[in-house]
Amino acid sequence: MTRVIITGSKGRMGQMLAACAARNPELKVVWQIDIGDELSSVIDRCDVVIDFSFHDATPGVAQLCAEHHKALVIGTTGHSEPEKTAIRAHAAAIPMVWASNYSTGVNTLFWLTQKAAEILGTGFDLEVVEMHHRLKKDAPSGTATTLLEILGDVRKLQLKEALRHGREGIVGERTHDEIGMHAIRGGDVVGDHTVIFAGNGERVELTHKASSRETFANGALRAAQWVVNQKPGIFDMQDVLGLK
Repeated sequence: MTRVIITGSKGRMGQMLAACAARNPELKVVWQIDIGDELSSVIDRCDVVIDFSFHDATPGVAQLCAEHHKALVIGTTGHSEPEKTAIRAHAAAIPMVWASNYSTGVNTLFWLTQKAAEILGTGFDLEVVEMHHRLKKDAPSGTATTLLEILGDVRKLQLKEALRHGREGIVGERTHDEIGMHAIRGGDVVGDHTVIFAGNGERVELTHKASSRETFANGALRAAQWVVNQKPGIFDMQDVLGLK
């Protein structure tokens, strides 16, 4: 039995995590934490913390997990570089799964994106389009950011220089060394992501569309069961699924 604490429990993902965990006999949610609750007073009751709170809360969650030797699954996105540095500082103390998306389908998209970028080469222009519900606070999404990182790594591009967030005005012709990023917000869309490889005379598009948060919740719970048996370090969903 894996004992779990959920942070960000009143949010959409927090509620879905609790609902999915209740259907898994190998998991037990021992506490649910949200704004105003003290994780420090209950953290000893769990084996792993699943964090779907807010970006500025995650470093504190990671520090508490390290102090109490508890594994951590991070599903929160939108972290600043200083926040990422603060989280990584605890990698030597505890095992963490840190993924932008816990869907099996999305992680297949990550794998396919890398392979397509390697096969198609530099003759194709790269664009990423994502759409989410109107209440999402960060842009681009964590999943889109991972896709951009994959494309940048394959092309050996520095994203700070190559990235173009939409286009406006007289921007000139598209260069070969840029990656377009377009974030759309509206309605109740759970999450759509498309990677476009546009060449002369042909175009390849890889798309994943999520219609339920349940797929993300079940993936995060799977990661929680996996990570409690790992040595300290930072892992992602590719590790959990054995895709590396």
